[in-house]
Amino acid sequence: MRVFDFDGTIYDGESLFDLYLFSVRYEPRALRFIAPVIRYAAKYKLGRASFEQMERGVCGLCGDYLHLMSGSVDLERLVEAFWERNMKRIKPWYEPRPDDVILTASFDLTVGEACRRIGVDRVIGSVIDQGTMSVEYLNFNVNKPKRLRELYGEDVVVDEFYTDSRFDQPMIDIAKRAYMVKGDKVTRVK
Repeated sequence: MRVFDFDGTIYDGESLFDLYLFSVRYEPRALRFIAPVIRYAAKYKLGRASFEQMERGVCGLCGDYLHLMSGSVDLERLVEAFWERNMKRIKPWYEPRPDDVILTASFDLTVGEACRRIGVDRVIGSVIDQGTMSVEYLNFNVNKPKRLRELYGEDVVVDEFYTDSRFDQPMIDIAKRAYMVKGDKVTRVK
Protein backbone atom coordinates (compact mmCIF):
# COMPACT_ATOMS: atom_id res chain seq x y z
CA MET A 1 0.00 0.00 0.00
CA ARG A 2 1.24 3.47 -0.90
CA VAL A 3 0.15 6.18 1.56
CA PHE A 4 0.64 9.90 0.97
CA ASP A 5 0.29 12.98 3.08
CA PHE A 6 -1.40 15.65 0.97
CA ASP A 7 -0.37 19.19 1.94
CA GLY A 8 3.23 20.01 1.10
CA THR A 9 3.69 16.48 -0.18
CA ILE A 10 1.63 16.08 -3.34
CA TYR A 11 0.01 19.53 -3.15
CA ASP A 12 2.32 22.53 -3.37
CA GLY A 13 1.22 24.40 -0.26
CA GLU A 14 -1.27 23.98 2.56
CA SER A 15 -4.65 23.44 0.91
CA LEU A 16 -6.72 24.26 3.98
CA PHE A 17 -4.95 27.59 4.45
CA ASP A 18 -5.17 28.30 0.71
CA LEU A 19 -8.89 27.48 0.77
CA TYR A 20 -9.30 29.79 3.75
CA LEU A 21 -7.64 32.66 1.85
CA PHE A 22 -9.71 31.84 -1.25
CA SER A 23 -12.91 31.91 0.83
CA VAL A 24 -12.28 35.42 2.18
CA ARG A 25 -13.37 36.86 -1.18
CA TYR A 26 -16.80 35.33 -0.54
CA GLU A 27 -16.99 36.11 3.19
CA PRO A 28 -14.60 38.86 4.40
CA ARG A 29 -15.55 38.23 8.05
CA ALA A 30 -13.53 35.01 7.81
CA LEU A 31 -10.36 37.12 8.20
CA ARG A 32 -10.89 37.16 11.95
CA PHE A 33 -9.80 33.52 12.19
CA ILE A 34 -6.33 33.90 10.70
CA ALA A 35 -4.43 35.20 13.74
CA PRO A 36 -5.73 32.61 16.24
CA VAL A 37 -5.09 29.68 13.88
CA ILE A 38 -1.54 30.86 13.19
CA ARG A 39 -0.98 31.34 16.93
CA TYR A 40 -2.07 27.77 17.76
CA ALA A 41 0.04 26.30 14.95
CA ALA A 42 3.12 28.32 15.96
CA LYS A 43 2.79 27.39 19.64
CA TYR A 44 2.56 23.71 18.74
CA LYS A 45 5.51 23.80 16.32
CA LEU A 46 7.63 25.62 18.92
CA GLY A 47 6.73 23.10 21.62
CA ARG A 48 4.74 25.61 23.69
CA ALA A 49 1.45 23.76 23.32
CA SER A 50 0.66 20.08 23.54
CA PHE A 51 -0.98 18.16 20.74
CA GLU A 52 -4.20 18.09 22.78
CA GLN A 53 -4.16 21.89 23.29
CA MET A 54 -3.53 22.49 19.59
CA GLU A 55 -6.24 20.00 18.66
CA ARG A 56 -8.86 21.63 20.92
CA GLY A 57 -8.01 25.14 19.78
CA VAL A 58 -7.83 24.45 16.06
CA CYS A 59 -10.96 22.28 16.08
CA GLY A 60 -12.93 25.01 17.83
CA LEU A 61 -11.74 27.71 15.44
CA CYS A 62 -12.29 25.53 12.37
CA GLY A 63 -15.80 24.75 13.55
CA ASP A 64 -16.55 28.47 14.02
CA TYR A 65 -15.09 29.26 10.59
CA LEU A 66 -17.08 26.50 8.89
CA HIS A 67 -20.27 27.58 10.62
CA LEU A 68 -19.73 31.15 9.40
CA MET A 69 -18.96 30.01 5.86
CA SER A 70 -21.89 27.60 5.64
CA GLY A 71 -24.23 30.49 6.43
CA SER A 72 -22.72 32.58 3.63
CA VAL A 73 -21.86 30.24 0.77
CA ASP A 74 -22.49 26.73 -0.53
CA LEU A 75 -19.39 24.93 0.78
CA GLU A 76 -19.42 22.30 -1.96
CA ARG A 77 -19.46 25.00 -4.65
CA LEU A 78 -16.72 26.90 -2.84
CA VAL A 79 -14.55 23.77 -2.76
CA GLU A 80 -15.23 23.06 -6.45
CA ALA A 81 -14.29 26.65 -7.39
CA PHE A 82 -11.14 26.41 -5.29
CA TRP A 83 -10.00 23.23 -7.03
CA GLU A 84 -10.80 24.65 -10.45
CA ARG A 85 -8.07 27.18 -9.75
CA ASN A 86 -5.66 25.02 -7.77
CA MET A 87 -5.44 21.55 -9.37
CA LYS A 88 -2.34 22.84 -11.14
CA ARG A 89 -0.65 22.80 -7.73
CA ILE A 90 -0.60 19.00 -7.60
CA LYS A 91 3.11 18.28 -7.91
CA PRO A 92 4.24 16.73 -11.18
CA TRP A 93 6.28 13.96 -9.52
CA TYR A 94 3.11 12.40 -8.11
CA GLU A 95 1.62 9.78 -10.42
CA PRO A 96 -1.65 8.67 -8.83
CA ARG A 97 -2.70 5.06 -8.70
CA PRO A 98 -6.31 4.11 -7.96
CA ASP A 99 -5.25 2.12 -4.88
CA ASP A 100 -3.23 4.96 -3.29
CA VAL A 101 -4.36 6.22 0.11
CA ILE A 102 -4.25 9.94 0.88
CA LEU A 103 -3.87 10.43 4.64
CA THR A 104 -4.14 14.10 5.57
CA ALA A 105 -4.92 16.51 8.38
CA SER A 106 -6.97 18.59 5.93
CA PHE A 107 -10.69 17.99 5.76
CA ASP A 108 -12.04 15.08 3.77
CA LEU A 109 -14.61 17.51 2.34
CA THR A 110 -11.91 19.63 0.71
CA VAL A 111 -9.14 17.16 -0.19
CA GLY A 112 -11.71 14.58 -1.29
CA GLU A 113 -12.64 16.79 -4.24
CA ALA A 114 -9.01 17.07 -5.39
CA CYS A 115 -8.49 13.34 -5.03
CA ARG A 116 -11.67 12.59 -6.98
CA ARG A 117 -10.29 14.73 -9.80
CA ILE A 118 -7.00 12.81 -9.92
CA GLY A 119 -8.65 9.40 -9.62
CA VAL A 120 -7.87 8.47 -6.00
CA ASP A 121 -10.87 7.24 -4.02
CA ARG A 122 -9.25 6.39 -0.70
CA VAL A 123 -8.99 9.59 1.31
CA ILE A 124 -8.62 9.73 5.09
CA GLY A 125 -8.81 13.26 6.40
CA SER A 126 -10.08 15.27 9.30
CA VAL A 127 -13.84 14.89 9.51
CA ILE A 128 -16.49 17.61 9.60
CA ASP A 129 -20.05 17.01 10.77
CA GLN A 130 -21.81 18.85 7.96
CA GLY A 131 -24.98 19.20 10.02
CA THR A 132 -23.35 21.11 12.88
CA MET A 133 -20.22 22.29 11.01
CA SER A 134 -18.06 21.04 13.85
CA VAL A 135 -14.82 19.11 13.59
CA GLU A 136 -15.47 15.51 14.61
CA TYR A 137 -11.94 14.19 14.14
CA LEU A 138 -8.58 15.87 13.57
CA ASN A 139 -6.41 13.50 11.52
CA PHE A 140 -3.00 14.74 12.62
CA ASN A 141 0.18 13.21 14.08
CA VAL A 142 -0.64 10.11 16.21
CA ASN A 143 -4.22 10.15 14.93
CA LYS A 144 -3.09 9.24 11.39
CA PRO A 145 -1.90 5.67 12.03
CA LYS A 146 -4.76 5.21 14.50
CA ARG A 147 -7.34 6.12 11.86
CA LEU A 148 -5.59 4.11 9.13
CA ARG A 149 -5.74 1.01 11.35
CA GLU A 150 -9.38 1.63 12.23
CA LEU A 151 -10.28 1.65 8.54
CA TYR A 152 -7.89 -0.97 7.14
CA GLY A 153 -7.28 -3.24 10.13
CA GLU A 154 -4.62 -3.48 12.81
CA ASP A 155 -2.38 -5.52 10.51
CA VAL A 156 -2.40 -3.00 7.61
CA VAL A 157 0.94 -2.94 5.79
CA VAL A 158 2.21 0.43 4.59
CA ASP A 159 4.81 -0.35 1.94
CA GLU A 160 5.58 3.30 1.17
CA PHE A 161 4.73 6.50 3.01
CA TYR A 162 5.40 9.99 1.61
CA THR A 163 5.35 13.18 3.68
CA ASP A 164 6.86 16.64 3.96
CA SER A 165 6.91 16.80 7.75
CA ARG A 166 8.46 15.13 10.79
CA PHE A 167 5.06 15.60 12.45
CA ASP A 168 4.22 12.43 10.50
CA GLN A 169 6.83 10.42 12.42
CA PRO A 170 4.15 8.01 13.71
CA MET A 171 3.41 7.07 10.08
CA ILE A 172 7.10 6.91 9.18
CA ASP A 173 7.55 4.47 12.07
CA ILE A 174 4.97 1.99 10.78
CA ALA A 175 5.94 2.17 7.09
CA LYS A 176 8.35 -0.28 5.47
CA ARG A 177 9.82 2.59 3.43
CA ALA A 178 9.32 6.31 4.01
CA TYR A 179 10.10 9.32 1.86
CA MET A 180 10.51 13.00 2.71
CA VAL A 181 9.29 15.43 0.06
CA LYS A 182 10.72 18.94 -0.26
CA GLY A 183 9.38 20.75 -3.30
CA ASP A 184 9.68 18.22 -6.12
CA LYS A 185 12.58 16.36 -4.51
CA VAL A 186 11.72 12.98 -2.97
CA THR A 187 14.30 11.46 -0.59
CA ARG A 188 14.11 8.10 1.11
CA VAL A 189 14.40 8.47 4.92
CA LYS A 190 13.63 4.87 5.91
